[in-house]
Amino acid sequence: MNMNIQNKMTLMRLIMVPIFMVVMLLPVFTDFSPLADTILTLAGAVLFIAASLTDMLDGKIARKYNLVTDFGKFLDPLADKFMVIGAMLCILFTNAGNLKMFTLYFFALVVVVFRELAVTSIRLVASSSGGVVIAANMLGKLKTVTQIVAICAAIIEPVIYSALGVNVNVLGFAPLTLITTVAMIYLTIHSGINYIVGAWKYLDPQK
Repeated sequence: MNMNIQNKMTLMRLIMVPIFMVVMLLPVFTDFSPLADTILTLAGAVLFIAASLTDMLDGKIARKYNLVTDFGKFLDPLADKFMVIGAMLCILFTNAGNLKMFTLYFFALVVVVFRELAVTSIRLVASSSGGVVIAANMLGKLKTVTQIVAICAAIIEPVIYSALGVNVNVLGFAPLTLITTVAMIYLTIHSGINYIVGAWKYLDPQK
């Protein structure tokens, strides 16, 4: 199958997701030194940021050169979902010993999964009934950016505090992680409701 450049970049982002997850989870399931664990965590952060940058870049290329395709409209949001949900699962595993952080990210993950299931279901109905491919709107893109920022904070901030010798486990949360995660939860819910309201016209209860 012939694909243009931005679809190839999206496919590359999908391939990077399992690699990122393996790197992030190695410190959980192996007995490496603290330094090795830190290096792996930072490597995971670099992979996640690189994958996120391909998301921004392929969208700009598609719009600039008018290379937007229905395949890209389908694959790009799917790659975003795999990237975000995979990263959040890794954060859950790495914070299994921190009850407050684990609870916060478990709730955030439930919100993200439920939102994406609802939106994906509407996309499928719109596509099958009317041949309509619904692209992500600006609020949805802002939601994705907030998710990326929150995930980066959850991965990197504890490493920074550990290097500085600061104990954030007294509160259970690193402050930037808490703020960005709450923002992520809010925008995930808000964008989901906005999407459902906007696409409601494609859901005919008589069919």
